[in-house]
Amino acid sequence: MMHTLESKRAPDIMERIRLASGSRFSLCVLVCLHIVICCVSLAQVAHWQSYMLYDAARLHYAIAAVLAFSTVSLLFIFVRFSFGYVIGFSLFTMVLGFIWLNNFSKFNYDHWLAGLSAAASALLFLLPALLINAPVKQVYALSPRGLEYFLKFTLVLALGTIVAASFYNFRLVSIRQIYDFRNELYFPAPIRYLTGIASTVLLPFACACYLALNRRWWATVPLILMLLFYPITLSKFALFSTTWFIVVLVLSRIFEARAAAILSILLPMLLGVILIAAYLNDYTQYYFGVVNIRMMATPSSAMDVYNDFFSSHPLTWFCQISFLKPLMSCPYQEQLSVVMEEAYQLGKFNASLFATEGIASVGLYFAPLTALVCGFVIAIGNRVSAELPPRFVLMSSALLPPAFLNVPFTTALLTHGAGILFLLWYIMPRAMFQTGRTGGVPDQAQGNHIVENASRLAKLSSHAS
Repeated sequence: MMHTLESKRAPDIMERIRLASGSRFSLCVLVCLHIVICCVSLAQVAHWQSYMLYDAARLHYAIAAVLAFSTVSLLFIFVRFSFGYVIGFSLFTMVLGFIWLNNFSKFNYDHWLAGLSAAASALLFLLPALLINAPVKQVYALSPRGLEYFLKFTLVLALGTIVAASFYNFRLVSIRQIYDFRNELYFPAPIRYLTGIASTVLLPFACACYLALNRRWWATVPLILMLLFYPITLSKFALFSTTWFIVVLVLSRIFEARAAAILSILLPMLLGVILIAAYLNDYTQYYFGVVNIRMMATPSSAMDVYNDFFSSHPLTWFCQISFLKPLMSCPYQEQLSVVMEEAYQLGKFNASLFATEGIASVGLYFAPLTALVCGFVIAIGNRVSAELPPRFVLMSSALLPPAFLNVPFTTALLTHGAGILFLLWYIMPRAMFQTGRTGGVPDQAQGNHIVENASRLAKLSSHAS
């Protein structure tokens, strides 16, 4: 009898936590804490990265700029969850970091104009990305049997991509050795596209579907396949994608979707801040370097670098897009990441839509307009996923925020498969999410069992590093 009461009590407690985490006050506290930790992290990063400066004499300017821009964060407190919420909060964090770094930058460009342009770009992107979320009429939907076939096809396609790509590269090396081999990597275009789409979109989507269908063992298969992309691509993103997905999964089971989206960025960054301040050793430096520097600070720094370069070099007018380059005159024959590496010797600087489609393509004055257009594209994702459960949308898109932070918008849509995910959301059978049916949402006990199985995979990725 006692066991029965406890089992009934656990879901009630979880539901109360979700409701509490979704209140406006709770979201306000999380967002404010996130802004503070982001600035503290950037101040710490300045001690480890020479090109990310910090000067206490200019601290009051940085704080004033951040406070002014932070008013934009009110949107995240009052709007409901959507795909745009997930992407928008990541990009808001990146622009917040740039506005902080902009006050300490050693580069010679119009910092006042760059800050205003970045803030306007973020706001114009977020308005459609957060506010347009009315559902579209579903003309076609997969049947339950069709969904089953598609999920099996996804797993076979991912496995086939891994096998085919292994003939071109397969190295079991530590993460500190990957840069010794990264420049030697070559894949034919079809394999290159399939690698990005399968690892970023198809496998997380398949895992989210199996979770929704209560297939707890099948849900671990996509996680294993995601991990197998590391020895092929030698990418930190591939190595930690399984761990990242599990973190999002756990947070989505404890907190409401908006709070989970915020915490998925806040908690890893907060842990890095605590570790580097309290326990300075090789492991804490390594974690801080991967999370706080590479994942969080580098995309913001890329905006600083792009502002400097294109203040004295010709704009691209979108000629960097691969299918447009043969059709127009372009001042740069190499990819922009290679151009940045040759100019600054800081590694290959891929950058987000604010730097690439904005600063590099049209300059500071017109960058907010391109951000607005990108926001409307994200709104398409909102509309096709509007009738799906927030947890499903969050999990199936869990690996897209890092992609949008680090690559151009068109690359995230095409090479990393965000456009394909929009189509998959549109054709998803809505009936499978109705409670009480065979394909309903998993209950608490089943979900916990899935998390336990998935956590074992997280240990594999940590051992691989």
